Amino acid sequence: MSDLQVSLIIIGIIIIIGVAIFNWMQQLRYRRKIESTLNQKHEDVLLEKTSNSTPKKGGRDKIHERIEPQLDKSFYTGKPLKNEFLKKMESGFAENLNEAQENLDQYNNLIDDKAPIPATNEFYSIVDGFDSHSNYIVNIYANSVIPANELNELLHRKFDFNKPLNWFGQKSTNDRWEEINMKSADHSGFINLKGCLLLADRAGPIREIDLSIFRDTVQDFAKQINAKTECPDIVPSHEQAARLDKFCADVDVMIGVNIISKDEGAFVGTKIRGLAEASGFKLESDGIFKYRNDENHILFTLINYEPEPFIPDSIRTITTHGITFLLDVPRVANGEKVFDQMTHLAKVFSNTLGGIMVDDNRVPLSENGLARSKQQLINIQSRMKKYSILPGSQNALRLFN
Repeated sequence: MSDLQVSLIIIGIIIIIGVAIFNWMQQLRYRRKIESTLNQKHEDVLLEKTSNSTPKKGGRDKIHERIEPQLDKSFYTGKPLKNEFLKKMESGFAENLNEAQENLDQYNNLIDDKAPIPATNEFYSIVDGFDSHSNYIVNIYANSVIPANELNELLHRKFDFNKPLNWFGQKSTNDRWEEINMKSADHSGFINLKGCLLLADRAGPIREIDLSIFRDTVQDFAKQINAKTECPDIVPSHEQAARLDKFCADVDVMIGVNIISKDEGAFVGTKIRGLAEASGFKLESDGIFKYRNDENHILFTLINYEPEPFIPDSIRTITTHGITFLLDVPRVANGEKVFDQMTHLAKVFSNTLGGIMVDDNRVPLSENGLARSKQQLINIQSRMKKYSILPGSQNALRLFN
């Protein structure tokens, strides 16, 4: 065999080995890419409770985290899926805000968005919004007028127990209870007192030590003024606080509807503000547009999809790739009606701004998706009512604060 033939054979073997190695590397690379794609999670949700959600402020453990949808900051670049509603609305919305305002006015004539938030229900005690289900309640019976200086000293300790505390007083046994503040304490005339210490809020349940300190404070005060007290046992009250907090954590949900720009375009801050104010929102100092009812309760909010808030002084220079409507489910009465109102305005904004309504995974929203979220809201608020907590009531606003 000649040297040429040997060389050709060696070259051929090298080429075959090279091709085999190249094919193996390509196969490995594609397999990794496919596995990476399959491992991604895409949940089509507006209202979600996920393991990577952010807890509300406070030191709650994982079991008791109050959770809300996370806002994904990357942008959807596909084409919007237009439903029948959007097709009908297209003809009614021009690019200017005047025509948008006309549609908003027509909507407001059809829907009463100023329904008052109920303050009481059959579960509440004589002191509206404060019951033993959500509060550690103590009673002090003096049978004679409590000295104003002693009462003032008690009120000054209001913030010593790491949860909201409200004091009420009676000027005679048959009088109505009235809330006591530092000003009214100076002219008290109160003979009976009732203290209501909240058992849980978004920072978690009250600590057993704080309950004990509060009870001891009340009993010491009663001794000083020669009064009798009624103080619930600490252990069962703390257990009730833990149960209450667990329930509240389970229903503490926010619904978010995002509107993002098409093809990575941008919305101008001045146009967002003009449309928002025409719709009834007010931009507040924290950089959030808030929609309130006649009682000044927040129904839902409008925030920047991106991290920068809509600060009033700088909104003229802001551009953003999206905005987000948020509804805090436990803090809103008549949630079904408020949800309809919020989603209607989201559609108005989407058409007027030329954006796309999407969920937190940037998937275009369908009417079925909105209906599922609405049903989840209804279920949550029904659970709250069965647990003696009226959504949007004074009690709920304290528990979910």
